[in-house]
Amino acid sequence: MTSNSSSASAIRAEDKAAWKQAVAGYQQPSTPRALWQIVNTFVPYVLLWYLIYLSLSVSWWLTVPLAVLASGFLVRIFIIFHDCGHGSYFKSGRANDIVGFIAGMLTFTPYYQWRWEHAIHHGTAGHLDKRGTGDVWTMTVQEYLDASRWKRFAYRLARNPFVLFVIAPLYMFVIEQRFPSAKANPRERRSVWWMNLAILCMAVVLCWIYGIVPYLLIQLTVTMVSGATGVWLFYVQHQFEDAYWERGDNWDYTAAALQGSSFYKLPKILQWFSGNIGFHHIHHLSPRVPNYNLQKCHEADPIFQQVKPLTLSSSLKSLAFRFWDEKAKKLVGYGRMRQLRKEQRHGTRTGDEARDD
Repeated sequence: MTSNSSSASAIRAEDKAAWKQAVAGYQQPSTPRALWQIVNTFVPYVLLWYLIYLSLSVSWWLTVPLAVLASGFLVRIFIIFHDCGHGSYFKSGRANDIVGFIAGMLTFTPYYQWRWEHAIHHGTAGHLDKRGTGDVWTMTVQEYLDASRWKRFAYRLARNPFVLFVIAPLYMFVIEQRFPSAKANPRERRSVWWMNLAILCMAVVLCWIYGIVPYLLIQLTVTMVSGATGVWLFYVQHQFEDAYWERGDNWDYTAAALQGSSFYKLPKILQWFSGNIGFHHIHHLSPRVPNYNLQKCHEADPIFQQVKPLTLSSSLKSLAFRFWDEKAKKLVGYGRMRQLRKEQRHGTRTGDEARDD
């Protein structure tokens, strides 16, 4: 599935009931598997914080690597949080909410508000007319050409890799998510304040144990590394060359899932730390499939395996993509934009010369 036009039309021609049948057997949560993931994720994370505490009396050269390792487990904790938000991790909705809240406290993410925003993302991914909630800011080529100089500057700044993968995650997890969204309902808004209180209590206890400055430095390291990793994963899951974007009635949910969400084929150790989220095409097709069933679901039906995988090396090309070219049906970079602006200026001069004649 490498061509947008052919793949999208082929997907829309399929019976949607067939897709539901293909994933139905993998939508059932498993309490033993979920509990085992909690044990092999939360327990090592807490243990690493204990080792970090012991390392402070030895050397920061030992503390920092431990903090980086802890950030890997925090990424995995966020995937559990993410599944709880979809109601797919446990059969019990109450269990999902309790574990989701605890994971949200550790990741500095308000559970109910994030769940609401993320549901919007799933319902609008790849829809050009519904951008702006739970996605990476993406302009079309024509929108950028028509934009003011200030908006172009803001867009270039927002898409700068350092801003996108270092500054933005810290801002999002530490600052932005401390405030409720204006569009959220009262329950989501209250959840932000309750989460802030829980995070404050956790931070006070850890400051008392570690000391204010050491705790802040450790938490900053863990949040920065895990946040950058999480944003990168989210970025490459939807920002690759042959992605899927459509307008109006041309948008199709199944095509957006299988064409607009990548299959990020990672080495086994990275797949483990990222909670199988690289099988993002399956996840977007059915968010009810828990992370521990994604790989099995992918391997169960040949049509899923036709999705062209992204590897670590090929995913680096995504750093060059900035704009959606509606004519070419693919993401393009600044080189293509410079070419189009040159053609635009040439076309303007040609038009002026014609009028002079």
